[in-house]
Amino acid sequence: KSVSSSIKTAVRKFRDALTAGDAAVITTELRTASQALDVAVQKGVLHKNSAANKKSSMAKAAAKAGSR
Repeated sequence: KSVSSSIKTAVRKFRDALTAGDAAVITTELRTASQALDVAVQKGVLHKNSAANKKSSMAKAAAKAGSR
């Protein structure tokens, strides 16, 4: 339960960073969210492909925000 909560928090912080538009914060929050997803996979909370899809879409969004 705490792992899934930490995923949601990390992803929410990443989305907030995207809307703020600060590239440095976006990068750190992307890294934090990716680590949280990796932990969830290790604990068996998420399937590895599901986590990979989430990380991929976040990385795509971060790259798009960085190019603005």
